[in-house]
Amino acid sequence: MTETPSLIDEVGAWINEDPDAVTRAALSSLLAAHTAGDASATAELTDAFSGSLQFGTAGLRGRLGGGPHRMNRVVVIRAAAGLAAYLKDRLGEGFSVVIGYDARHGSAVFARDTAAVVTGAGGRAILFDRHCPTPVLAFALRHLKADAGVMVTASHNPPQDNGYKVYLGGRAVTDSGRGAQIVPPYDADIAAAIAAVGPLSSVARPESGWETIGEEIVEEYTAAACVSRVPAAADLKIVLTAMHGVGGQICRDALRRVGFDDVVVVPEQFEPDPDFPTVSFPNPEEPGALDLSLALAREVGADLVIANDPDADRCSAAVPDPHTPGGWRQLTGDEVGSLLGEQAAELAAFAGTGVLANSIVSSRLLRRIAQAHGLGHRITLTGFKWISRVPGLVFGYEEALGYCVDPKKVRDKDGISASVRLALLASVLKQQGRSLLDLLDRLAREHGLYATSPLSMRVEDLSFITEAMERLRAGGGPAHLAGSPVVDVFDLLDGASDGNGGQLPPTDGLIFKTAADDRVVIRPSGTEPKLKCYCEVVVPVAVDEPVEVARRTAADRLERIKTDLKAVLGI
Repeated sequence: MTETPSLIDEVGAWINEDPDAVTRAALSSLLAAHTAGDASATAELTDAFSGSLQFGTAGLRGRLGGGPHRMNRVVVIRAAAGLAAYLKDRLGEGFSVVIGYDARHGSAVFARDTAAVVTGAGGRAILFDRHCPTPVLAFALRHLKADAGVMVTASHNPPQDNGYKVYLGGRAVTDSGRGAQIVPPYDADIAAAIAAVGPLSSVARPESGWETIGEEIVEEYTAAACVSRVPAAADLKIVLTAMHGVGGQICRDALRRVGFDDVVVVPEQFEPDPDFPTVSFPNPEEPGALDLSLALAREVGADLVIANDPDADRCSAAVPDPHTPGGWRQLTGDEVGSLLGEQAAELAAFAGTGVLANSIVSSRLLRRIAQAHGLGHRITLTGFKWISRVPGLVFGYEEALGYCVDPKKVRDKDGISASVRLALLASVLKQQGRSLLDLLDRLAREHGLYATSPLSMRVEDLSFITEAMERLRAGGGPAHLAGSPVVDVFDLLDGASDGNGGQLPPTDGLIFKTAADDRVVIRPSGTEPKLKCYCEVVVPVAVDEPVEVARRTAADRLERIKTDLKAVLGI
Protein backbone atom coordinates (compact mmCIF):
# COMPACT_ATOMS: atom_id res chain seq x y z
CA MET A 1 0.00 0.00 0.00
CA THR A 2 1.06 3.64 -0.32
CA GLU A 3 2.28 4.95 3.02
CA THR A 4 1.34 8.35 4.33
CA PRO A 5 4.52 9.79 5.83
CA SER A 6 2.77 12.88 7.19
CA LEU A 7 0.37 10.73 9.21
CA ILE A 8 3.18 8.51 10.47
CA ASP A 9 5.23 11.55 11.48
CA GLU A 10 2.26 13.16 13.22
CA VAL A 11 1.43 10.03 15.18
CA GLY A 12 5.07 9.59 16.15
CA ALA A 13 5.35 13.16 17.36
CA TRP A 14 2.19 12.74 19.42
CA ILE A 15 3.52 9.54 21.03
CA ASN A 16 6.75 11.30 21.99
CA GLU A 17 4.82 14.08 23.73
CA ASP A 18 2.00 12.06 25.33
CA PRO A 19 2.40 11.66 29.12
CA ASP A 20 -0.12 8.78 29.23
CA ALA A 21 1.40 5.32 28.89
CA VAL A 22 -1.95 3.77 27.95
CA THR A 23 -2.66 6.03 24.98
CA ARG A 24 1.00 5.89 23.91
CA ALA A 25 0.82 2.09 23.78
CA ALA A 26 -2.52 2.12 21.95
CA LEU A 27 -1.23 4.56 19.33
CA SER A 28 2.00 2.58 18.91
CA SER A 29 -0.01 -0.58 18.30
CA LEU A 30 -2.25 1.19 15.76
CA LEU A 31 0.79 2.66 14.02
CA ALA A 32 2.41 -0.75 13.69
CA ALA A 33 -0.81 -2.20 12.31
CA HIS A 34 -1.15 0.72 9.88
CA THR A 35 2.38 0.24 8.50
CA ALA A 36 1.59 -3.48 8.10
CA GLY A 37 -1.39 -2.60 5.90
CA ASP A 38 -4.29 -2.93 8.36
CA ALA A 39 -7.08 -0.84 6.83
CA SER A 40 -9.05 -0.54 10.09
CA ALA A 41 -5.97 0.78 11.90
CA THR A 42 -5.41 3.30 9.10
CA ALA A 43 -9.03 4.46 9.35
CA GLU A 44 -8.80 4.83 13.14
CA LEU A 45 -5.56 6.82 12.98
CA THR A 46 -6.83 8.98 10.14
CA ASP A 47 -9.90 9.92 12.16
CA ALA A 48 -7.96 10.44 15.40
CA PHE A 49 -5.63 12.86 13.58
CA SER A 50 -8.20 14.42 11.25
CA GLY A 51 -8.15 17.67 13.21
CA SER A 52 -8.49 18.96 16.75
CA LEU A 53 -11.50 18.69 19.03
CA GLN A 54 -13.01 22.14 18.82
CA PHE A 55 -13.32 24.09 22.06
CA GLY A 56 -16.61 25.99 22.13
CA THR A 57 -19.52 26.93 24.35
CA ALA A 58 -19.95 23.25 25.24
CA GLY A 59 -16.24 23.05 26.11
CA LEU A 60 -14.80 19.80 24.77
CA ARG A 61 -16.48 16.46 24.23
CA GLY A 62 -15.39 13.40 22.30
CA ARG A 63 -14.23 9.80 22.28
CA LEU A 64 -11.45 8.73 24.58
CA GLY A 65 -8.18 7.81 22.87
CA GLY A 66 -4.92 9.20 21.53
CA GLY A 67 -4.71 11.98 18.97
CA PRO A 68 -5.94 15.57 18.68
CA HIS A 69 -9.46 14.48 17.68
CA ARG A 70 -9.94 12.47 20.88
CA MET A 71 -10.28 13.19 24.60
CA ASN A 72 -6.96 12.48 26.29
CA ARG A 73 -4.39 13.98 28.65
CA VAL A 74 -2.62 15.96 25.94
CA VAL A 75 -5.84 17.64 24.82
CA VAL A 76 -6.92 18.30 28.42
CA ILE A 77 -3.54 19.71 29.48
CA ARG A 78 -3.59 22.08 26.52
CA ALA A 79 -7.16 23.12 27.31
CA ALA A 80 -6.24 23.75 30.95
CA ALA A 81 -3.14 25.72 29.92
CA GLY A 82 -5.20 27.87 27.55
CA LEU A 83 -7.86 28.52 30.20
CA ALA A 84 -5.18 29.40 32.76
CA ALA A 85 -3.46 31.76 30.31
CA TYR A 86 -6.80 33.44 29.55
CA LEU A 87 -7.56 33.93 33.25
CA LYS A 88 -4.04 35.10 34.09
CA ASP A 89 -4.14 37.64 31.28
CA ARG A 90 -7.49 39.02 32.52
CA LEU A 91 -7.02 38.74 36.28
CA GLY A 92 -3.33 38.29 37.01
CA GLU A 93 -1.77 35.66 39.23
CA GLY A 94 -3.94 34.29 42.00
CA PHE A 95 -6.95 33.58 39.77
CA SER A 96 -8.99 30.69 41.17
CA VAL A 97 -10.45 27.63 39.46
CA VAL A 98 -12.63 24.99 41.15
CA ILE A 99 -12.43 21.58 39.46
CA GLY A 100 -14.89 18.68 39.63
CA TYR A 101 -15.16 15.38 37.84
CA ASP A 102 -17.54 12.45 37.39
CA ALA A 103 -16.79 8.71 37.53
CA ARG A 104 -16.13 8.18 33.81
CA HIS A 105 -12.96 6.62 32.48
CA GLY A 106 -10.19 9.21 32.68
CA SER A 107 -12.15 11.87 34.57
CA ALA A 108 -10.08 11.83 37.77
CA VAL A 109 -6.79 12.03 35.84
CA PHE A 110 -8.05 14.86 33.63
CA ALA A 111 -9.17 16.80 36.72
CA ARG A 112 -5.83 16.31 38.46
CA ASP A 113 -3.98 17.44 35.32
CA THR A 114 -6.10 20.58 35.29
CA ALA A 115 -5.31 21.30 38.93
CA ALA A 116 -1.59 20.87 38.22
CA VAL A 117 -1.67 23.18 35.20
CA VAL A 118 -3.60 25.90 37.06
CA THR A 119 -1.18 25.68 39.98
CA GLY A 120 1.81 25.81 37.64
CA ALA A 121 0.41 28.93 35.99
CA GLY A 122 0.21 30.80 39.28
CA GLY A 123 -3.47 30.19 39.92
CA ARG A 124 -5.34 28.82 42.90
CA ALA A 125 -6.65 25.37 42.01
CA ILE A 126 -9.44 23.90 44.16
CA LEU A 127 -9.93 20.21 43.35
CA PHE A 128 -12.75 17.97 44.57
CA ASP A 129 -11.29 15.04 46.47
CA ARG A 130 -13.74 12.61 44.87
CA HIS A 131 -16.19 12.50 42.00
CA CYS A 132 -19.21 14.79 42.21
CA PRO A 133 -22.36 15.73 40.26
CA THR A 134 -22.16 18.63 37.83
CA PRO A 135 -24.60 20.80 39.85
CA VAL A 136 -22.36 20.43 42.92
CA LEU A 137 -19.44 21.85 40.90
CA ALA A 138 -21.67 24.69 39.63
CA PHE A 139 -22.75 25.36 43.23
CA ALA A 140 -19.14 25.36 44.47
CA LEU A 141 -18.16 27.91 41.82
CA ARG A 142 -20.61 30.49 43.16
CA HIS A 143 -20.32 29.46 46.82
CA LEU A 144 -16.53 29.81 46.81
CA LYS A 145 -16.62 32.88 44.53
CA ALA A 146 -14.07 31.20 42.24
CA ASP A 147 -13.16 32.88 38.95
CA ALA A 148 -13.76 29.76 36.87
CA GLY A 149 -14.97 26.21 37.14
CA VAL A 150 -14.10 23.06 35.21
CA MET A 151 -16.27 19.95 35.22
CA VAL A 152 -14.84 16.82 33.62
CA THR A 153 -17.87 14.90 32.35
CA ALA A 154 -19.59 13.70 29.21
CA SER A 155 -22.95 13.76 31.00
CA HIS A 156 -25.21 11.16 29.36
CA ASN A 157 -22.96 10.30 26.39
CA PRO A 158 -21.88 6.70 25.73
CA PRO A 159 -19.16 5.18 27.98
CA GLN A 160 -16.37 5.68 25.44
CA ASP A 161 -16.76 9.49 25.64
CA ASN A 162 -15.58 12.17 28.02
CA GLY A 163 -15.80 15.94 28.10
CA TYR A 164 -14.63 19.20 29.66
CA LYS A 165 -17.10 21.94 30.65
CA VAL A 166 -15.91 25.43 31.53
CA TYR A 167 -17.74 27.97 33.67
CA LEU A 168 -16.79 31.57 34.46
CA GLY A 169 -17.62 33.38 37.68
CA GLY A 170 -15.98 35.42 40.42
CA ARG A 171 -14.08 38.32 38.86
CA ALA A 172 -14.14 36.90 35.32
CA VAL A 173 -17.85 37.62 34.78
CA THR A 174 -19.83 40.29 36.60
CA ASP A 175 -23.30 40.13 35.02
CA SER A 176 -26.17 37.66 35.45
CA GLY A 177 -24.02 35.01 33.77
CA ARG A 178 -21.68 34.79 36.75
CA GLY A 179 -21.40 31.08 37.49
CA ALA A 180 -22.78 29.90 34.13
CA GLN A 181 -21.11 27.96 31.34
CA ILE A 182 -19.28 30.05 28.78
CA VAL A 183 -20.89 31.74 25.78
CA PRO A 184 -19.36 33.90 23.02
CA PRO A 185 -17.00 35.71 23.06
CA TYR A 186 -15.46 33.85 26.00
CA ASP A 187 -15.32 30.55 24.09
CA ALA A 188 -13.39 32.06 21.16
CA ASP A 189 -11.00 33.90 23.47
CA ILE A 190 -10.23 30.75 25.45
CA ALA A 191 -9.93 28.70 22.23
CA ALA A 192 -7.37 31.21 20.94
CA ALA A 193 -5.40 30.88 24.16
CA ILE A 194 -5.49 27.09 23.81
CA ALA A 195 -4.22 27.34 20.22
CA ALA A 196 -1.32 29.50 21.44
CA VAL A 197 -0.08 26.86 23.91
CA GLY A 198 3.40 25.70 22.91
CA PRO A 199 4.98 22.26 23.36
CA LEU A 200 3.55 20.25 26.23
CA SER A 201 6.98 20.29 27.87
CA SER A 202 6.59 24.05 28.31
CA VAL A 203 3.44 23.64 30.43
CA ALA A 204 4.36 23.57 34.13
CA ARG A 205 2.64 20.75 36.00
CA PRO A 206 3.80 20.54 39.60
CA GLU A 207 3.08 17.42 41.65
CA SER A 208 1.28 19.34 44.39
CA GLY A 209 0.22 22.78 45.51
CA TRP A 210 -3.53 22.75 44.95
CA GLU A 211 -6.31 22.72 47.55
CA THR A 212 -8.85 19.94 47.93
CA ILE A 213 -12.50 20.12 48.94
CA GLY A 214 -15.04 17.41 49.54
CA GLU A 215 -17.78 16.66 52.02
CA GLU A 216 -18.08 20.20 53.33
CA ILE A 217 -19.16 21.49 49.91
CA VAL A 218 -21.44 18.50 49.33
CA GLU A 219 -23.07 19.26 52.68
CA GLU A 220 -23.51 22.94 51.78
CA TYR A 221 -25.00 21.99 48.42
CA THR A 222 -27.40 19.44 49.89
CA ALA A 223 -28.56 21.90 52.52
CA ALA A 224 -29.14 24.51 49.80
CA ALA A 225 -31.17 22.02 47.76
CA CYS A 226 -33.48 21.57 50.76
CA VAL A 227 -33.50 25.03 52.38
CA SER A 228 -36.67 27.14 52.38
CA ARG A 229 -38.70 24.14 51.28
CA VAL A 230 -41.79 23.06 53.19
CA PRO A 231 -41.39 19.48 54.35
CA ALA A 232 -43.20 16.69 52.55
CA ALA A 233 -46.95 17.19 52.87
CA ALA A 234 -47.71 13.49 52.43
CA ASP A 235 -45.72 10.29 52.37
CA LEU A 236 -44.51 9.10 48.96
CA LYS A 237 -42.86 5.88 47.95
CA ILE A 238 -40.21 6.98 45.47
CA VAL A 239 -38.12 4.79 43.18
CA LEU A 240 -34.79 6.49 42.41
CA THR A 241 -32.19 5.59 39.81
CA ALA A 242 -28.77 7.19 39.43
CA MET A 243 -28.21 5.62 35.99
CA HIS A 244 -24.77 4.35 37.07
CA GLY A 245 -23.78 7.93 37.82
CA VAL A 246 -22.51 10.05 40.70
CA GLY A 247 -25.72 11.63 42.02
CA GLY A 248 -27.45 8.73 43.75
CA GLN A 249 -26.36 9.16 47.35
CA ILE A 250 -26.69 12.94 47.33
CA CYS A 251 -30.15 12.84 45.74
CA ARG A 252 -31.37 10.21 48.20
CA ASP A 253 -29.99 12.25 51.10
CA ALA A 254 -31.68 15.43 49.84
CA LEU A 255 -35.03 13.66 49.49
CA ARG A 256 -34.75 12.22 52.99
CA ARG A 257 -33.95 15.64 54.47
CA VAL A 258 -37.29 17.03 53.30
CA GLY A 259 -39.19 14.05 54.70
CA PHE A 260 -39.14 11.36 52.01
CA ASP A 261 -37.93 8.34 53.98
CA ASP A 262 -39.40 5.70 51.67
CA VAL A 263 -36.92 6.00 48.78
CA VAL A 264 -36.23 2.71 47.01
CA VAL A 265 -33.14 2.77 44.81
CA VAL A 266 -32.57 0.70 41.68
CA PRO A 267 -29.66 -1.38 43.01
CA GLU A 268 -28.21 -2.34 39.61
CA GLN A 269 -27.82 1.35 38.70
CA PHE A 270 -27.12 3.07 42.01
CA GLU A 271 -23.32 2.90 42.31
CA PRO A 272 -21.10 4.73 39.80
CA ASP A 273 -19.95 2.52 36.92
CA PRO A 274 -18.22 4.11 33.90
CA ASP A 275 -19.27 1.21 31.65
CA PHE A 276 -23.03 1.78 32.23
CA PRO A 277 -23.71 -1.97 31.91
CA THR A 278 -27.52 -1.96 32.13
CA VAL A 279 -28.30 0.67 29.47
CA SER A 280 -27.39 1.22 25.83
CA PHE A 281 -27.15 4.98 26.42
CA PRO A 282 -27.10 6.34 29.99
CA ASN A 283 -29.72 8.95 29.18
CA PRO A 284 -33.18 8.82 30.81
CA GLU A 285 -34.65 10.06 27.49
CA GLU A 286 -33.52 6.95 25.58
CA PRO A 287 -36.02 4.11 25.03
CA GLY A 288 -35.53 1.39 27.63
CA ALA A 289 -33.39 3.47 30.00
CA LEU A 290 -36.10 3.41 32.69
CA ASP A 291 -37.12 -0.24 32.28
CA LEU A 292 -35.51 -1.35 35.56
CA SER A 293 -36.98 1.63 37.40
CA LEU A 294 -40.49 1.02 36.13
CA ALA A 295 -40.32 -2.71 36.91
CA LEU A 296 -39.26 -1.89 40.47
CA ALA A 297 -41.99 0.75 40.78
CA ARG A 298 -44.65 -1.81 39.85
CA GLU A 299 -43.16 -4.32 42.29
CA VAL A 300 -43.10 -1.98 45.30
CA GLY A 301 -46.23 0.05 44.48
CA ALA A 302 -44.41 3.36 44.11
CA ASP A 303 -46.00 6.79 43.77
CA LEU A 304 -43.20 8.32 41.71
CA VAL A 305 -40.09 7.35 39.75
CA ILE A 306 -37.19 9.80 39.63
CA ALA A 307 -34.19 9.29 37.35
CA ASN A 308 -31.01 11.33 37.20
CA ASP A 309 -28.50 11.04 34.38
CA PRO A 310 -24.86 10.07 35.18
CA ASP A 311 -23.69 13.54 36.21
CA ALA A 312 -27.06 14.33 37.86
CA ASP A 313 -27.72 17.56 36.02
CA ARG A 314 -30.89 16.11 34.45
CA CYS A 315 -34.07 14.80 36.05
CA SER A 316 -36.71 12.54 34.54
CA ALA A 317 -39.90 11.31 36.16
CA ALA A 318 -42.57 8.67 35.66
CA VAL A 319 -45.98 8.40 37.29
CA PRO A 320 -48.78 5.84 37.55
CA ASP A 321 -51.20 6.24 34.64
CA PRO A 322 -54.11 3.85 33.98
CA HIS A 323 -54.29 5.05 30.36
CA THR A 324 -50.75 3.85 29.58
CA PRO A 325 -49.84 0.22 28.81
CA GLY A 326 -48.00 -1.17 31.81
CA GLY A 327 -49.67 1.36 34.11
CA TRP A 328 -46.78 3.84 34.17
CA ARG A 329 -46.00 6.86 32.01
CA GLN A 330 -42.69 8.67 31.71
CA LEU A 331 -43.38 12.39 31.66
CA THR A 332 -41.84 14.38 28.86
CA GLY A 333 -39.25 17.02 29.64
CA ASP A 334 -41.79 19.67 28.70
CA GLU A 335 -44.40 18.21 31.07
CA VAL A 336 -41.96 18.27 33.99
CA GLY A 337 -40.93 21.78 32.93
CA SER A 338 -44.56 22.90 33.02
CA LEU A 339 -45.13 21.34 36.46
CA LEU A 340 -42.00 22.88 37.98
CA GLY A 341 -42.73 26.13 36.14
CA GLU A 342 -46.22 26.36 37.64
CA GLN A 343 -44.77 25.62 41.07
CA ALA A 344 -42.07 28.29 40.65
CA ALA A 345 -44.56 30.80 39.25
CA GLU A 346 -46.87 30.40 42.25
CA LEU A 347 -43.93 31.02 44.60
CA ALA A 348 -42.62 33.99 42.60
CA ALA A 349 -46.05 35.57 42.27
CA PHE A 350 -46.07 36.24 46.03
CA ALA A 351 -43.00 38.44 45.55
CA GLY A 352 -44.59 40.03 42.50
CA THR A 353 -41.48 39.68 40.38
CA GLY A 354 -39.47 37.10 38.52
CA VAL A 355 -38.80 35.72 35.09
CA LEU A 356 -39.42 32.23 33.73
CA ALA A 357 -37.34 31.10 30.75
CA ASN A 358 -37.06 28.17 28.40
CA SER A 359 -35.13 27.31 25.28
CA ILE A 360 -36.59 27.96 21.86
CA VAL A 361 -37.03 24.23 21.22
CA SER A 362 -39.08 23.76 24.40
CA SER A 363 -42.84 24.07 24.78
CA ARG A 364 -44.60 27.40 24.42
CA LEU A 365 -46.76 26.58 27.46
CA LEU A 366 -44.33 28.11 29.98
CA ARG A 367 -44.97 31.54 28.48
CA ARG A 368 -48.69 31.11 29.10
CA ILE A 369 -47.98 30.04 32.68
CA ALA A 370 -45.77 33.09 33.30
CA GLN A 371 -48.38 35.45 31.85
CA ALA A 372 -51.13 33.91 33.99
CA HIS A 373 -49.11 34.73 37.11
CA GLY A 374 -48.08 38.21 36.00
CA LEU A 375 -44.44 37.25 35.55
CA GLY A 376 -41.94 37.87 32.80
CA HIS A 377 -40.87 35.23 30.29
CA ARG A 378 -37.85 34.85 28.02
CA ILE A 379 -36.97 32.54 25.18
CA THR A 380 -33.31 31.59 24.81
CA LEU A 381 -31.11 29.55 22.56
CA THR A 382 -30.70 25.89 23.43
CA GLY A 383 -28.49 25.18 26.43
CA PHE A 384 -28.27 26.30 30.02
CA LYS A 385 -25.35 28.54 29.22
CA TRP A 386 -28.10 30.79 27.81
CA ILE A 387 -31.07 29.96 30.05
CA SER A 388 -29.23 30.42 33.34
CA ARG A 389 -27.93 33.90 32.52
CA VAL A 390 -31.40 35.46 31.96
CA PRO A 391 -31.67 38.51 34.30
CA GLY A 392 -34.22 38.06 37.08
CA LEU A 393 -34.52 34.32 36.47
CA VAL A 394 -36.49 32.31 39.03
CA PHE A 395 -36.94 29.16 36.92
CA GLY A 396 -35.66 27.95 33.60
CA TYR A 397 -35.84 24.70 31.68
CA GLU A 398 -35.26 22.94 28.40
CA GLU A 399 -37.10 19.91 27.09
CA ALA A 400 -34.01 17.66 27.35
CA LEU A 401 -34.78 17.08 31.06
CA GLY A 402 -32.85 20.11 32.32
CA TYR A 403 -34.27 22.36 35.07
CA CYS A 404 -32.74 25.35 36.86
CA VAL A 405 -34.86 25.68 40.00
CA ASP A 406 -32.58 27.81 42.19
CA PRO A 407 -30.54 30.18 39.99
CA LYS A 408 -29.12 32.08 42.95
CA LYS A 409 -27.26 28.95 44.04
CA VAL A 410 -26.74 26.96 40.83
CA ARG A 411 -26.70 28.68 37.44
CA ASP A 412 -27.06 25.47 35.49
CA LYS A 413 -29.47 22.61 35.19
CA ASP A 414 -29.69 20.69 38.45
CA GLY A 415 -31.25 17.23 38.50
CA ILE A 416 -31.01 16.83 42.27
CA SER A 417 -32.71 20.08 43.30
CA ALA A 418 -35.32 19.46 40.59
CA SER A 419 -35.96 16.00 42.03
CA VAL A 420 -36.60 17.53 45.47
CA ARG A 421 -38.94 20.17 44.02
CA LEU A 422 -40.91 17.64 41.99
CA ALA A 423 -41.28 15.23 44.90
CA LEU A 424 -42.52 18.03 47.15
CA LEU A 425 -45.04 19.08 44.52
CA ALA A 426 -46.28 15.50 44.21
CA SER A 427 -46.65 15.25 48.00
CA VAL A 428 -48.71 18.45 48.21
CA LEU A 429 -50.98 17.20 45.45
CA LYS A 430 -51.32 13.80 47.12
CA GLN A 431 -52.38 15.49 50.36
CA GLN A 432 -55.08 17.25 48.33
CA GLY A 433 -56.22 13.97 46.80
CA ARG A 434 -54.70 14.86 43.42
CA SER A 435 -51.67 13.88 41.37
CA LEU A 436 -49.11 15.35 38.99
CA LEU A 437 -51.30 14.17 36.10
CA ASP A 438 -54.24 16.07 37.60
CA LEU A 439 -52.15 19.25 37.64
CA LEU A 440 -51.17 18.69 34.00
CA ASP A 441 -54.88 18.31 33.19
CA ARG A 442 -55.65 21.56 35.00
CA LEU A 443 -52.97 23.39 33.00
CA ALA A 444 -54.40 21.93 29.78
CA ARG A 445 -57.87 23.19 30.63
CA GLU A 446 -56.57 26.64 31.48
CA HIS A 447 -54.18 27.12 28.56
CA GLY A 448 -54.90 24.40 26.00
CA LEU A 449 -53.10 21.09 25.72
CA TYR A 450 -49.50 21.67 24.60
CA ALA A 451 -48.16 18.25 23.62
CA THR A 452 -44.60 17.63 22.43
CA SER A 453 -42.62 14.76 21.01
CA PRO A 454 -39.09 14.58 19.58
CA LEU A 455 -37.86 12.97 16.38
CA SER A 456 -34.09 12.40 16.52
CA MET A 457 -31.79 10.83 13.95
CA ARG A 458 -28.38 9.59 15.12
CA VAL A 459 -26.03 9.50 12.14
CA GLU A 460 -22.63 8.04 11.35
CA ASP A 461 -21.94 10.52 8.55
CA LEU A 462 -22.24 14.13 9.72
CA SER A 463 -22.62 15.29 6.12
CA PHE A 464 -26.20 13.95 6.26
CA ILE A 465 -27.04 16.68 8.78
CA THR A 466 -25.35 19.45 6.79
CA GLU A 467 -27.01 18.39 3.56
CA ALA A 468 -30.42 18.05 5.21
CA MET A 469 -30.27 21.58 6.64
CA GLU A 470 -29.14 22.98 3.28
CA ARG A 471 -31.98 21.19 1.51
CA LEU A 472 -34.56 22.48 3.99
CA ARG A 473 -33.27 26.04 3.61
CA ALA A 474 -33.42 25.76 -0.18
CA GLY A 475 -37.17 25.18 -0.07
CA GLY A 476 -37.20 21.46 0.60
CA GLY A 477 -39.16 21.76 3.82
CA PRO A 478 -42.67 20.43 4.44
CA ALA A 479 -45.60 22.17 2.78
CA HIS A 480 -48.07 20.55 5.19
CA LEU A 481 -47.77 18.96 8.63
CA ALA A 482 -50.55 16.66 9.85
CA GLY A 483 -52.78 18.05 7.12
CA SER A 484 -52.34 21.70 8.08
CA PRO A 485 -50.46 24.03 5.71
CA VAL A 486 -47.14 25.46 6.81
CA VAL A 487 -47.73 29.20 6.98
CA ASP A 488 -44.45 30.47 8.50
CA VAL A 489 -40.83 29.41 8.19
CA PHE A 490 -38.16 31.05 10.37
CA ASP A 491 -34.44 30.58 9.83
CA LEU A 492 -32.68 30.90 13.18
CA LEU A 493 -29.50 31.90 11.38
CA ASP A 494 -31.30 35.22 10.95
CA GLY A 495 -31.95 35.41 14.70
CA ALA A 496 -35.27 35.22 16.51
CA SER A 497 -37.24 37.12 19.12
CA ASP A 498 -36.56 36.43 22.78
CA GLY A 499 -40.19 37.13 23.59
CA ASN A 500 -39.41 40.48 25.22
CA GLY A 501 -38.45 42.70 22.33
CA GLY A 502 -34.87 41.46 22.05
CA GLN A 503 -33.11 39.28 19.51
CA LEU A 504 -31.43 35.93 20.01
CA PRO A 505 -27.97 35.35 18.53
CA PRO A 506 -27.98 33.45 15.21
CA THR A 507 -27.94 29.66 15.47
CA ASP A 508 -28.34 26.74 13.08
CA GLY A 509 -32.02 25.85 13.10
CA LEU A 510 -35.35 26.21 11.31
CA ILE A 511 -38.89 26.68 12.64
CA PHE A 512 -41.97 25.58 10.72
CA LYS A 513 -45.41 26.74 11.93
CA THR A 514 -48.77 25.60 10.60
CA ALA A 515 -52.19 27.16 10.37
CA ALA A 516 -53.27 24.88 13.22
CA ASP A 517 -50.59 26.51 15.45
CA ASP A 518 -48.49 23.35 15.44
CA ARG A 519 -44.74 23.89 15.36
CA VAL A 520 -41.58 22.00 14.43
CA VAL A 521 -38.04 23.15 15.22
CA ILE A 522 -35.25 21.35 13.33
CA ARG A 523 -31.63 21.72 14.41
CA PRO A 524 -28.38 19.77 14.65
CA SER A 525 -27.49 18.62 18.16
CA GLY A 526 -24.67 20.58 19.75
CA THR A 527 -23.20 17.61 21.63
CA GLU A 528 -24.12 14.45 19.69
CA PRO A 529 -24.15 13.32 16.04
CA LYS A 530 -27.90 13.86 15.75
CA LEU A 531 -30.39 15.85 13.72
CA LYS A 532 -33.22 16.75 16.08
CA CYS A 533 -36.82 17.70 15.34
CA TYR A 534 -38.89 19.15 18.17
CA CYS A 535 -42.60 18.75 17.43
CA GLU A 536 -45.40 20.52 19.29
CA VAL A 537 -49.17 20.58 18.79
CA VAL A 538 -51.76 22.69 20.59
CA VAL A 539 -55.20 21.15 21.13
CA PRO A 540 -58.07 23.07 22.78
CA VAL A 541 -59.80 21.21 25.60
CA ALA A 542 -63.60 21.41 25.52
CA VAL A 543 -65.30 22.20 28.82
CA ASP A 544 -67.35 19.02 28.80
CA GLU A 545 -64.71 16.55 27.57
CA PRO A 546 -62.03 14.63 29.45
CA VAL A 547 -58.51 15.91 28.85
CA GLU A 548 -57.59 12.36 27.82
CA VAL A 549 -59.62 12.86 24.63
CA ALA A 550 -57.48 15.87 23.73
CA ARG A 551 -54.34 13.87 24.60
CA ARG A 552 -55.30 11.14 22.14
CA THR A 553 -55.96 13.77 19.46
CA ALA A 554 -52.60 15.37 20.17
CA ALA A 555 -50.74 12.04 20.11
CA ASP A 556 -52.26 11.20 16.72
CA ARG A 557 -51.33 14.60 15.30
CA LEU A 558 -47.76 14.33 16.59
CA GLU A 559 -47.34 10.95 14.91
CA ARG A 560 -48.69 12.34 11.64
CA ILE A 561 -46.24 15.25 11.86
CA LYS A 562 -43.34 12.86 12.42
CA THR A 563 -44.44 10.76 9.45
CA ASP A 564 -44.46 13.89 7.29
CA LEU A 565 -41.00 14.88 8.55
CA LYS A 566 -39.55 11.45 7.85
CA ALA A 567 -40.80 11.69 4.27
CA VAL A 568 -39.23 15.13 3.82
CA LEU A 569 -35.91 14.08 5.38
CA GLY A 570 -35.77 10.77 3.54
CA ILE A 571 -35.59 8.50 6.59
